[in-house]
Amino acid sequence: MKNEVRIYCKNNETFYSVPVGTSLLQIAEIINIKLPYKLIAAKVNNKTEGLKFRVYNSKDIEFIDISSSSGMRCYTRSLCFILYKAVDDLFPGIELRIEHPISKGYYCTIDLGRHLTDEEIVAIKDKMKEIISSDLHFKRLEGQTEEVLRLFKDLKKKDIYNLLKSTGDCYYTYYMLDKHIDYYYGCLAPSTGYIDLFDIQRYNGGLLLCIPKRSNPTSLEEYVHQPKLLDVFSENVKFNKIIGLQNVGELNRAIDKDLASDLIKLSEALHEKRIAKIADDIASREGVKVILISGPSSSGKTTFSKRLSIQLMTNLIRPIAVSLDDYFLNRENTPLDEHGDHDFESLYALDLETFNRDLNDILAGKKVELPTFNFETGKREYKGKFIQLNENNVLVLEGIHALNPDLTSHIPDNVKFKIYVSALTTISLDDHNWIPTTDNRLLRRIIRDSKYRKYSAKDTISRWESVRRGEEKWIFPYQENADAMFNSALLFELPVIKSHAEPLLKEVPQNCKEFAESYRLLKFLNYFKPIYEHEIPSTSLLREFLGGSSFRY
Repeated sequence: MKNEVRIYCKNNETFYSVPVGTSLLQIAEIINIKLPYKLIAAKVNNKTEGLKFRVYNSKDIEFIDISSSSGMRCYTRSLCFILYKAVDDLFPGIELRIEHPISKGYYCTIDLGRHLTDEEIVAIKDKMKEIISSDLHFKRLEGQTEEVLRLFKDLKKKDIYNLLKSTGDCYYTYYMLDKHIDYYYGCLAPSTGYIDLFDIQRYNGGLLLCIPKRSNPTSLEEYVHQPKLLDVFSENVKFNKIIGLQNVGELNRAIDKDLASDLIKLSEALHEKRIAKIADDIASREGVKVILISGPSSSGKTTFSKRLSIQLMTNLIRPIAVSLDDYFLNRENTPLDEHGDHDFESLYALDLETFNRDLNDILAGKKVELPTFNFETGKREYKGKFIQLNENNVLVLEGIHALNPDLTSHIPDNVKFKIYVSALTTISLDDHNWIPTTDNRLLRRIIRDSKYRKYSAKDTISRWESVRRGEEKWIFPYQENADAMFNSALLFELPVIKSHAEPLLKEVPQNCKEFAESYRLLKFLNYFKPIYEHEIPSTSLLREFLGGSSFRY
């Protein structure tokens, strides 16, 4: 019929006809959609949209709840807007910054010139509950660029003004909650009543915004004490503030002023200084013979270990690299995951008994033949590769399980120095839109997988959820075991990554589920002005992903 449009619901694999202009929320009610948890958004032709989105043409629709990554992002953005309204109602004109994820929540600061009191935190929480119980609508608005820029300039939101001014789109969408106006680069829930679970608590002079678990959204994420990770974030946020690059709008202005070259030199110098400091700390600690380096996928562990080795040699220490991958069990003995597939992420995919025996023999001064794992045959081989530690040698072991106590349970703690490496992105889009550290790593991996492993962006995105599950189980629980943490993120890297990642992301077909993530990442990269890589040194950690490194991998 002329006044109807045909939609296909992926959830129940059924076609429906609905009136032209029907909202997603209305469609969900018409077809009585049932999800394991509360409906929050939908994917329309594999693009995530809010439930107020109206359908005027034939569409494929998949309704989602907050157990999906897209749904959780929608929920968290909506919760952040509620927090902003609560803070602005209680402390008009006071700046709220939602800085970065930590301790299973989001660290926020409120610029009162002092720490929040317990009473003030309770007042903020009560105000948020009041806003949620009022079930206020999030209104999505759109305007021409100049109109929107004037709006945020009048509101004295310099961070949003600089961001939108530097990207150059013709129109921008923004959101209103009651009388409060804010900008978000993804959809929100229809109303505040959808946000039924949260908490806030005192944290490092500010507060921690606590969110539901994705795996079980009926309960909150359990707080994890992460003082070492907080110190790394705090140090980098302070550095960004001092140099005037706290958000992407400020970064784009620096690029426009031809300061990219200075930014590259400054960022690389900061990396070198921090690597040298870790090497000095190792040299000053008596008895260290084993350096253990861990971190999640695409954190730059390999290049870090090579640069650390150089700095160790300046301290008259000669490193010997040992690869944990060479201690994989033969493939037929590899444990299986819940899907019946080989679980190569598991600690128990390694031959722990042989590894610990060899390590003990090496530390005892014995000459030991190391294995080599043949990934084509799936078997461990011995090819006459012997090592023996001298007085000025140390072993450098790099791998995802390096900080797990069970890996080196038979090795005395006093001979070990443990390092955690990750790309902890500390620059934000604006005061209320942080940059997920996982996005930084995923973009690195997409580029590396294409260049060195011949995987498409679709292939990498399809594997990412599995990689993340492995990190949550085998890496993140042990990061606070580290003696030192190294932030491998570089302030200039996302503008450089932009030109490498965009062509790869544009190859992802719209008719596959991975398109939603590629579309989101393309939209995210659009906020950055490009920096071209010719001035990045060959020793840069970023070269591990872009190519052109002077290190051998």
